[in-house]
Amino acid sequence: MTDRMNTIFGWLLFAGIVALGLSIVSGMYFHADDPERPETMAYSVEVAAEGGDGPVIPIANFLAEGDAAAGAKVFAKCQACHTINQGGPNGIGPNLYGVMGAAIGGHAPGFAYSSALQEKGGSWTYDEMNAWLENPKAYAPGTKMSFAGLGNPEDRANLMLYLVENGGGPPLPEPVEIVEEGAVEGETDGAGEGPGVTEGEPVGDIEAAGAMGDEQPVPSQGSAAEN
Repeated sequence: MTDRMNTIFGWLLFAGIVALGLSIVSGMYFHADDPERPETMAYSVEVAAEGGDGPVIPIANFLAEGDAAAGAKVFAKCQACHTINQGGPNGIGPNLYGVMGAAIGGHAPGFAYSSALQEKGGSWTYDEMNAWLENPKAYAPGTKMSFAGLGNPEDRANLMLYLVENGGGPPLPEPVEIVEEGAVEGETDGAGEGPGVTEGEPVGDIEAAGAMGDEQPVPSQGSAAEN
């Protein structure tokens, strides 16, 4: 019995030594104690830069393609604080009938505008209203308006068109043609530019002579005999 137990403990000890040895060898081979970044990652994830590299589209372009009916749906977010019907009462916010083109911070009589908005001065042009609707607190720091803003320029354009339908406003600005980066408007290849001879471009005598000077195919003896 004692010999059997000794044999079992011996094999267990041997297995432990083998396992320890394999662990040391594998650690040395795979640099477990000195991890290194692989030369080529298995995959990479590209994160687009905030804002992107594309051209900035002015609000005039969104206004040109906007829809006042869609703006009425956007205005549903404003109804908790504003009315828009002519002669409607002020609420938490001022009545907005005829606000487009009116004085900033002074449109609705009797409403207590914040000093931050009153000090802006000027009138509600489309650019000013666009900036206000996008982020009121950034446009007029200290404003009492708690609305976070409309991040989608299409929503802002549609809402402004709806405001125009309710009280009018300045003429819509003209949309701006967007030219992609690297492209120059009106730039075309000149006559004769580009690879090879431009179709329809006459070949001069010098070019014709140069072409004739190129190596011409020599007929084989067999084809000469056939002729």
